Amino acid sequence: MQESRLFEMVYYLLGNGKTTAPELAKQFEVSVRTIYRDVDALSSAGIPIYTQQGKDGGIQLDKDFVLSRSLLSQRERQQILDSLQGLASLNETLYDKKLLTKLSALFKAENPNWLEVDFSPWQNEAEQQALFQQLKEAVFQRRWFSFDYFSNDGKNSQRQVKPIRLIFKGQAWYLYAYCSLREDFRFFKLSRIRNGRVLAECFAEDFSQQIIKLTMPKQTTVHIALKFSSSVSYRVYDDFSEVAKDSDGNLYVEADIPSNVLESYLLSFGAEVQVLRPAFVRQNIKKKLENMLTLYKS
Repeated sequence: MQESRLFEMVYYLLGNGKTTAPELAKQFEVSVRTIYRDVDALSSAGIPIYTQQGKDGGIQLDKDFVLSRSLLSQRERQQILDSLQGLASLNETLYDKKLLTKLSALFKAENPNWLEVDFSPWQNEAEQQALFQQLKEAVFQRRWFSFDYFSNDGKNSQRQVKPIRLIFKGQAWYLYAYCSLREDFRFFKLSRIRNGRVLAECFAEDFSQQIIKLTMPKQTTVHIALKFSSSVSYRVYDDFSEVAKDSDGNLYVEADIPSNVLESYLLSFGAEVQVLRPAFVRQNIKKKLENMLTLYKS
């Protein structure tokens, strides 16, 4: 118990600077006398901790003190390396993997390459990386960002925004920014951004503490029952969590799908899906197919 409190005291002083014995006693729920005994124990262990009497006195660490690896347990050091390994796997443009190598050497610990995460799409990876770099620059330098945006209602608009944060939500990356066109905060899906430019003009606001509600605008959905052939099982299991299967291998799903993408989503399965209900969706798909047949006949 005492050993754990000693470590926590060091971390507390590193983060808070000078403090007093009563404040530490309150923080760790011990007596002031115990705090002074802990200070003596840390000093005997070689930690440059000292006390000053008087009005501006208190307990503090030497200003040049650097946290030694000896203060971290083997388990704690491995947890740090595991966390950094995960971060390094996200995106090379967002994270410098050299830090992982340096800490591995400092901790004298092996760091097996056990995790690989890549959120970039299979296609246009170079464009995605370039866009990340642009947005990273705009966020850090508080500079306006200009781009063309293709919204899900089929409209194309030119936007100028104050970029705040990059967010991975669901299965895609989004930019959260203040949009001058809408005069409000908005999410922008990165895959729909084109012709992005970091502008020379800076904005004064500091959005670092901006609270972001990770909720998208509520969409109208349609509850639908579908039957899929076994040939598209991989897509069905990718997209739906609850799937039933009959003796012939056909798959059955009931789900709520946003109405604005419903028909295009179903048509992407071709003849491998059948709408069981509702009837109006069956009719809409039938009309779509008739229009497509007319287009290709002409």
